[in-house]
Amino acid sequence: METDLSFILVNWNTKGLILEALRSIVDTVPGYGYEIFVVDNGSVDGSPEAITGAYPRVHLIRNATNLGFARAVNQALAQTAGRFICLLNSDARFLEGAVQTLVAFMEDNPDVGIAGGQLINADGSRQNSIAPFPSLATELLNRRLLRILFPRHYPGKEREYPFPIDVDSLVGACIIVRRQAIEEVGDLDEGYFFFMEETDWCFRMRENGWRISFVPGARILHLQGASAAMAKAEAKIEYYRSRYRLFAKWRGRTKTILLKLGLMLRLVGEVSGNSLLLWKQRYRERWRAYCRLLLWHLRSCPSHDGLREVRYVTTDQR
Repeated sequence: METDLSFILVNWNTKGLILEALRSIVDTVPGYGYEIFVVDNGSVDGSPEAITGAYPRVHLIRNATNLGFARAVNQALAQTAGRFICLLNSDARFLEGAVQTLVAFMEDNPDVGIAGGQLINADGSRQNSIAPFPSLATELLNRRLLRILFPRHYPGKEREYPFPIDVDSLVGACIIVRRQAIEEVGDLDEGYFFFMEETDWCFRMRENGWRISFVPGARILHLQGASAAMAKAEAKIEYYRSRYRLFAKWRGRTKTILLKLGLMLRLVGEVSGNSLLLWKQRYRERWRAYCRLLLWHLRSCPSHDGLREVRYVTTDQR
């Protein structure tokens, strides 16, 4: 049978989550010739062995260390055969019919390079699944307020979309990508370690004439924040690092400098504000994370800090 779909999942110490994600593929994707690749980034929680035991047909690529999301995906991409590539987070679950809806949309719209469905919470409420390309406004102002005041320019979960629409970019918890588009624009940029890879991909797709589409009829459960042991400070550092890389690449040096200055001022405010409530644990944890992030900026954003230095953490690799 011809391979229509290649699924790629990246795992980093998320044994329970990755097994459930794989089960959602097996349970909801009948009728297609598909293959599944899992790239394990040096897990030490027994998840590689559990994957092999539960799903022996899964192609497992094992790395000795955490190589980051983009590099791991590219490892699998080089081995895939599908006409469409589906990237799925370990904390995401396909609901019935989601994959079929996405594939049908891609087949009916040959000029679409990337499509994504509606991410939902466990209670059925909508998550943000789409986003405008990052700008000084989106990064320095209140995003929710922007979405409410200017819904046409800043679409989001506040509005229900009955039909597919074209968007700037998609939240990468679950996206389907056309192989032809990848062959034209290239693989994920490995300069991003953990965040913003899919946004950069969307920039490149749009630049090369491919559409990016949101397909609300495809619903995907996303267990956002499912791992309580997230290395919050390290994750924030990695997110800021990716932000600055994206801005330097697509917005230019001047806007990148303005972004750094604006975010540093915001961090000073966060440190000051949370310091007034240190007797409460959640504010104490936030204060520590913001202090760490501010210190990282004051040290000129060194490359050795962040998630790439964390040896073990129970979080989804995305």
